[in-house]
Parts: sequence; structure tokens; C-alpha cells
Amino acid sequence: MSAAQRLAAPGPAQPARSVRARDLLIVDDHPIVLQGFRLLAEEAGIARVHEARDIVAAYRTFHRHRPGVVVTDLSFRDDGLSGLSLIRRIRALEPEARILALSMHRDPVIVARVLECGALGFVLKDTPAAAFLEALEAVANGRSYLPHDIAIEIAMLNAGAHDLPLANLSSREMQILVLIGKGKPYDEIAEILTLNYRSVVNATATLRSKLGVGSMAELMQIAASQARTRP
Repeated sequence: MSAAQRLAAPGPAQPARSVRARDLLIVDDHPIVLQGFRLLAEEAGIARVHEARDIVAAYRTFHRHRPGVVVTDLSFRDDGLSGLSLIRRIRALEPEARILALSMHRDPVIVARVLECGALGFVLKDTPAAAFLEALEAVANGRSYLPHDIAIEIAMLNAGAHDLPLANLSSREMQILVLIGKGKPYDEIAEILTLNYRSVVNATATLRSKLGVGSMAELMQIAASQARTRP
């Protein structure tokens, strides 16, 4: 059973949890995922659930209704990791906004960026319903939430990167860096990220400049250190 199916039909054994939030905004471009999260939110006792399928509609909905919690995917079909942009825009509008981010990918570099952008928590889309409700409850009450294993990966990542200017990298550049570290050739990186080959080549040159490395070998060493915590 897929993650979306599990979310759309949570098992009867999952205990109900009460989340103290007046309303909730769910942002995802897959209808079945929206339905699943709506069911879980209603199970958690949230009476009003707003939905949006792209970041423009999501921002407008947040601006109008100011929901107590925002649950947003990071990746959208039309614009890569535009969920990060949504998180930043919402936090600029409402610095106390409580945001829980979702993704199918457990890349610690991206999760760290999610937290830097202002989200309080992060969960994987294949997270069991009970764990999702635990994350939702924590974020609704102003507490941070990360799965334990991902928190360890981020700690290891930070420990190995304290001298690197990773904060200067864009989300796309960090994705490319990690894929380089996993031994992916340029053409495969381009396919994975839906880019053209030349864009990957240019981004790699930019990475070398931003990270202050003089050779591709040095860049690959740094990339490998950033990718080592990702399974």
C-alpha cells in the first residue's frame, strides 16, 4: 500500500489524538494525499481544514484565514522545491506561523534547510498515521518535531560542515551537491532533478566557486561528506 493510500485510509488501530489548533491549512498537489491528511486532521479534532494545491493558492489562503497550523509538501510538479519558498513567505508574513513540512525524501541537507526557512517540524510522507499525529500535535503547540534518525543525520551533517559555507547554497545547489556525493553522473542528476545537462554543469561550477574549492576532486570530497548520512 502506498503512503498516500495509508494516509487516506488510516488503520482502525491508530489512537485518536487531540490537537489544539483552531484550523489547519494542507498544501499538496495530489488530491488523494490532501484527502488523507484531511481525514487525519479531522481525527485529531481539527474542525476546519483548508486545502491548497500550489504555493500561490496556499499563500493566499494563509493570508486570508491565518490557520493555526500549516502542513505543506516541499515538492510540486511545476516548481521543484517551491515548498521552501512558501515556508519563507508565510514566516515573513507571520513570524509565529507553525509549519510542518512533508516530503517523500529524507535528504538531511534539505531537512536542515526546511528548519532554517522557519518550519517547526518535518515528517516523511510514508510516516505511520500515529507518528504524523504526534508531529502535528507538537507543531500545533509550538514545539519542534523531527524523527529521531533524521535528527541524528542532521547533527552529523552539521558536525562535518562547520567550516563550509553551505548556507550560501540554494536548495537546488544542495540537491546537486548531495547527488554528486552519491556518485551520480551529470546526465543522471539532470534526469533526477528534471534539469538539462548544461544546467547541471553550470551549477557544479557555481558550487566550486561558492565552496572555495579549486578542483572537481575537492568538490567530490566535500559532496561525499554531505551525502554520507543519506541511505
